[in-house]
Amino acid sequence: MILSAVPPNIRHALTRWMIEPAAGVFVGTMSARVRDELWGIVENETHGGWALLICPEDTEQGFAIRTCGDDRRHIIDLDGLQLVALPAEHLDNPSIPGILSTLS
Repeated sequence: MILSAVPPNIRHALTRWMIEPAAGVFVGTMSARVRDELWGIVENETHGGWALLICPEDTEQGFAIRTCGDDRRHIIDLDGLQLVALPAEHLDNPSIPGILSTLS
């Protein structure tokens, strides 16, 4: 799980279950129930920040991506594959390639 600009209480809650090897990056192994409970807390308490969760899932890719908050990246589902897309205003900027520009 990666967090940015979230209240400190979220970070404290996560450190009970995971380690924080770098600022805002949390890693751990837990049951799906605990993971979903923690993600619910993050979704409800993000308040202006953003969060991203990558977790094992029975998909073609072997994982699922969840996001919440005000991040400019969006997760799109393309025939069961989760891809990361940038908003349209970044697609005309050649220095910031977007996934949608490679598909068109």
